[in-house]
Amino acid sequence: MLTSLPTSGAVAADIPLHPARAAEIGLHRAALRRVLDGTDDRVVAIVGPCSIHDPVAGLDYARRLAAAAESYSEDLIVVLRAYLEKPRSIVGWKGLVHDPGLDGGGDLAAGLRIGRRFLIDAAATGLPLAGEFVDPFVAAYLADVISYAAIGARTVTSQPHRQLASWLPMPVGCKNTVDGDVEAAVNAMLAAAQPHTFPGVSDDGMPVVHRSRGNPDAHLVLRGGSSGPNYTALSVQAALRELGASALPERVVIDASHGNSGKDHRRQPAVVADIGEQIASGQTGIVGVMIESFLLEGKQAAPVEYGMSITDACIGFADTVDLLDVLAASTRRRRAVGRRRN
Repeated sequence: MLTSLPTSGAVAADIPLHPARAAEIGLHRAALRRVLDGTDDRVVAIVGPCSIHDPVAGLDYARRLAAAAESYSEDLIVVLRAYLEKPRSIVGWKGLVHDPGLDGGGDLAAGLRIGRRFLIDAAATGLPLAGEFVDPFVAAYLADVISYAAIGARTVTSQPHRQLASWLPMPVGCKNTVDGDVEAAVNAMLAAAQPHTFPGVSDDGMPVVHRSRGNPDAHLVLRGGSSGPNYTALSVQAALRELGASALPERVVIDASHGNSGKDHRRQPAVVADIGEQIASGQTGIVGVMIESFLLEGKQAAPVEYGMSITDACIGFADTVDLLDVLAASTRRRRAVGRRRN
């Protein structure tokens, strides 16, 4: 059975991105690039729900995070984790874009509009937004509102996703695979840095050929895996050596959740504390941290409790602020170490 979809151009026309907001997103992307290339010594903190299932609660969270972020601006670039697609190892709810009714209805046409409206409203808080593109087709509808993109552990080996990363006009984090393999993500970065020619769809729905320039801002995200965590100093140093051996910039973002927390949200603070100590000791290869966080701690099977995740369990908002404090203090300590060495 076939169901028609609105074109990305039609959705953007109905839910437009204001030129002033588009310019702000351009500034956010440029700031993130400066952190990646080492000309800005702040740390990127990508925080938010595992996956947005309730746009109202998601926007509530975004506004609270934006208010908190102002006090960290000298030490951190706080980015909202505004993920609208949920990757699945087998089956399950695939995210707001794919199933906005949370009922298995699969109303993708509504989901694309609801998702874009959420991103536009969230961007109005002034925060940069992060998103993971699980289905490359969806990028045409949402990418203009995103400042930081991720290619996930299940798709980092996919050629279409590597081509997408080469085309996206923002920094792209490439996660190690679910078994903890870093080499696959390194290969994804090498591929994303190169120009590619691949099929796509124009804003008016016509089949087209995309010719990407290559993305120099693809980078490694350490998220642990079935082989164990990889956030420790030894793991970070090994990853940086592997990047150097491939002639890639030696920089990593570390995901405090997923394999690095053993899928236990309550372990995220300990992971962040360890990462913070590495940063404070002068480790400049760590440029960012990801944290899964929502208004309330934990997860629920169905959306009964306002502000609680229905996918991966998250830490609560108060604990999130505590972790931002840790990362900001660590950044200041690293800065002081750098001054003493100079």
